[in-house]
Amino acid sequence: MVLEATMICIDNSEWMRNGDYSPSRFQAQADAVNLICGAKTQSNPENTVGVLTMAGKGVRVLVTPTSDLGKILACMHGLEIGGDMNLAAGIQVAQLALKHRQNKKQQQRIIVFAGSPVKHEKKVLEMIGRKLKKNSVALDIVNFGEEDEGKTEKLEALLAAVNNNDTSHIVHVPAGTNALSDVLISTPIFTGDGEGGSGFAAAAAAAAAGGVSGFEFGVDPNLDPELALALRVSMEEERARQEAAAKKAAEEASKQEKGGEQQASSQDATMTERASASASEAETKTNDMMDDENALLQQALAMSMDDPAINQEAKDTDMSEAASDDPELALALQLSVADSSKDSSSQSDMSKLLADQSFVSSILASLPGVDPNDPSVKDLLASMQNQSESQQKNDDKKPPSEEEKK
Repeated sequence: MVLEATMICIDNSEWMRNGDYSPSRFQAQADAVNLICGAKTQSNPENTVGVLTMAGKGVRVLVTPTSDLGKILACMHGLEIGGDMNLAAGIQVAQLALKHRQNKKQQQRIIVFAGSPVKHEKKVLEMIGRKLKKNSVALDIVNFGEEDEGKTEKLEALLAAVNNNDTSHIVHVPAGTNALSDVLISTPIFTGDGEGGSGFAAAAAAAAAGGVSGFEFGVDPNLDPELALALRVSMEEERARQEAAAKKAAEEASKQEKGGEQQASSQDATMTERASASASEAETKTNDMMDDENALLQQALAMSMDDPAINQEAKDTDMSEAASDDPELALALQLSVADSSKDSSSQSDMSKLLADQSFVSSILASLPGVDPNDPSVKDLLASMQNQSESQQKNDDKKPPSEEEKK
């Protein structure tokens, strides 16, 4: 890897407005300058590149030799186009900038883009070339744009005066070329002094040729081990980051599943408690209803049995309550009780008549078709007599009522 300090001389004259190079001469030149600056800085970390313009109001240094590629590329924006190119002044200023480089061990190189006619005499250019050769400064010339024999001859004479052991080069780019950088990418100006260039240059050349380098990341580790190592480390870091992200996503998914299961179990427990509580409440209500039904049933049975004592107590209670509330109702109840007593007395008289066997026999004899001497009739009469006797005994045993006492 060659340790170099390079100054690039840009042609920003009025001739750069032409469109014979896509999209224009100046834009094609700017793309080629950016590509060369990237190749120079990538070939060696200690390489430096500077940029100056040769037209306009005069030669102007945009950036002194530096290894900051961003600073170099930023100086290319907003350049003004105008005036005529001053090739001799541009080369001399570039030589002066290289003389004041910080690292004196760097080799010196000037790259000139000449896209407009050269107005200097041939002898002047040869003198500048000999001075460059004396100070060990290499010169690369990119001849494009205007094509005339005088321009080509002058540039060839300049190259011959400065060339030392084939360290300087010239490239003629004809008009109509789609991209200036596509032509320069395979020339010694871009690749270096016959050493194959840097890994950046090799990758760019392979991409331009449409081929495949066959190395990992498209970089030959033998040509640029630092770039290959940096690419490999960045790839490993990206892989580790992706694995960590995938692991974190899996852990979050598992936590969400566990949280869902716990929530479901708590919901099930709550539903179970609610169901048991509702079941107990329903059972309690059922038991209360059964108790109420049993009480009602017992009361109905007691009423159906028609217990005289109970009926009498209920009647007395009802009569006392009615008497206290309504005197007329009390009078009506007393009358009904008197009627019932009369009915009972009449029933007792009727039972006495039925008990008289001779009376019943005479009644049966008077009935047509009835034989009083029939055994079945006699049995019926005997049973009726027994019932009347038992009813009479019960009536005799009853205590006298209040009215009878009175």
